[in-house]
Amino acid sequence: MLFSSIIFLFYFLPIVLGVYFAIPKRCLRARNMVLLIASLFFYSWGEPVYLFLMVYSIFFNYFMAIQIYNEQHRGGSGKCNLVFTLIVNLFILGFFKYYGFVMDTINGVFGLHIKYTALSLPIGISFYTFQAMSYILDVYKRTVRPQPNPLKFGLYLSLFPQLIAGPIVKYRDVAEQLQYRETTKEKFGQGAIRFMFGLGKKVMLANYFGSLNTAITSLPDSKSAVITAWIGAIAYTLQIYFDFSGYSDMAIGLGKMFGFDFLENFNYPYISKSVTDFWRRWHMSLSGWFREYVYIPLGGNRVTVPRHILNLMIVWGLTGLWHGAAWNFVFWGLYYGVLLVIEKYLIGKYIAKAPAWVQHVYAMVIVIIGWVFFSSATLGKAWDTIGMMFGIGAPAFINTHTLYLLRTNILLLIGGSLMSSPKPMEKFRKLEARFPVLGLICIFSILILSTACLIYSSYNPFLYFRF
Repeated sequence: MLFSSIIFLFYFLPIVLGVYFAIPKRCLRARNMVLLIASLFFYSWGEPVYLFLMVYSIFFNYFMAIQIYNEQHRGGSGKCNLVFTLIVNLFILGFFKYYGFVMDTINGVFGLHIKYTALSLPIGISFYTFQAMSYILDVYKRTVRPQPNPLKFGLYLSLFPQLIAGPIVKYRDVAEQLQYRETTKEKFGQGAIRFMFGLGKKVMLANYFGSLNTAITSLPDSKSAVITAWIGAIAYTLQIYFDFSGYSDMAIGLGKMFGFDFLENFNYPYISKSVTDFWRRWHMSLSGWFREYVYIPLGGNRVTVPRHILNLMIVWGLTGLWHGAAWNFVFWGLYYGVLLVIEKYLIGKYIAKAPAWVQHVYAMVIVIIGWVFFSSATLGKAWDTIGMMFGIGAPAFINTHTLYLLRTNILLLIGGSLMSSPKPMEKFRKLEARFPVLGLICIFSILILSTACLIYSSYNPFLYFRF
């Protein structure tokens, strides 16, 4: 079930909200139970069999955290239980997400033809597995105490607003909210507005740019051109931002509606002036997770230069692999690892002295090229597309089809670029403060237009659903 679907918007969500708020505020245990049941139902909607996997993950990590805590309380280290728990979590994630990738790699490297059955990916498995591991590691480090109530821990791990697309929520950030949280009219209103803005970004912007990118990438090479390839890459750049940040907005908004405060996941990454700046702004919960649980334990930057470079390459190789079971994702991660090393040790000080517009163009060209590796079906296809963007193998620099694409899409491409900056939201907040009624009209217009798009268009993919 997707947030951007009629069944979620007009059936699931209203029913859950109605039941939740019918329960008095003082009965938080009952409200938590409603959210837990709703979350498990939400999770089981597409693949009911994977509900057992979720329930297993809840109880396994719940009991192992208590076991680690009790062992440490008795004077032990708890390290063996920690390692065992992490191995089990990683095995489950690896089996479902990377089984086909490993088999394809073995067949390709050794020239074999081993047959296997492709497994469907449980939704959100990368997100909730990382949440479970962060909880286990924090208990081991004694940053948090284990949650004594399995239902509250189950709610933390399966909470439907952030289940399928994050942000990755650390237990310590919501532990108190599981015990007590405020649900006020003001907070509910803020959450509803945030949700509808996210819905509009996903349905009206991401879907549009996605259909444009699909139309361009499906063109035969003979009809493409250098500028056409760039238009397709820019369209995907806008699609993935509005798709993923839109879902994060909806998750954060839904959380507020139920009284939760989730940390931000995006901070206008397309206004970045370097690769380092971009990764401080994009998918911040994932970057923070790898920094805290992988990069720092490896030694971070408090090591020799060669070891620091190795640490960065390990982290970014894993970041790429987390995003998908294919070599182009691994290459995408290493691509950023290399660029971050180059910025850190070679060109960072020169970039900082360049004019702001030069910094911005530099960062965006690198990001756009990076998304080609991310979006392509294979690494070979990615190189073909990048070659086309720089004139290698392109039949023309510009052709009649390019002119048609520019004539019909240039205003929306410019508008999408502007919408990825903070200016439109700043303007809306000023409008809402001065003319609240106009603000409400804008919000409900987004809801109405988004609903119309969902009804009359069958194109509604979600790029991060597979993670």
